[in-house]
Amino acid sequence: MASVQCNIVSTERSIFAGEVTQLSATGTEGELGIMPGHSPLLTELAPGPVYLTRESGEEEIYYVSGGFLEVQPDVISVLADTADRARDIDEAEAQRARDEARRALDEQHSELDYSRALAELAEATARLRTLSQLRNRRGS
Repeated sequence: MASVQCNIVSTERSIFAGEVTQLSATGTEGELGIMPGHSPLLTELAPGPVYLTRESGEEEIYYVSGGFLEVQPDVISVLADTADRARDIDEAEAQRARDEARRALDEQHSELDYSRALAELAEATARLRTLSQLRNRRGS
């Protein structure tokens, strides 16, 4: 099966570099499925899971807080503000962040407070959704 180089990087570090046969992610305009030979593309990513299928058929799940997906003929690049392997996400921390964001929404004092709390809530919810999807794929 054909493959393409894929790199997932955050502002802090490189998370993944390797050959993949498929990548799936959520763009701000909807779901994306990328395979070798895909047309060049540059799009913004929404917070949530990124699925990779390795040449071996093994699927890996990563979380991105948003960012950009660039597709070139020989490489797929995911450029994220924050990125983690789904298995490395601390569920208790994500739940605390979601709860704090909800409290901040209730206690907002300005439009800026509301916007920040809404963004934090979306990110925490996306982390929890990524963990949930990881569990569903594992069957646990």
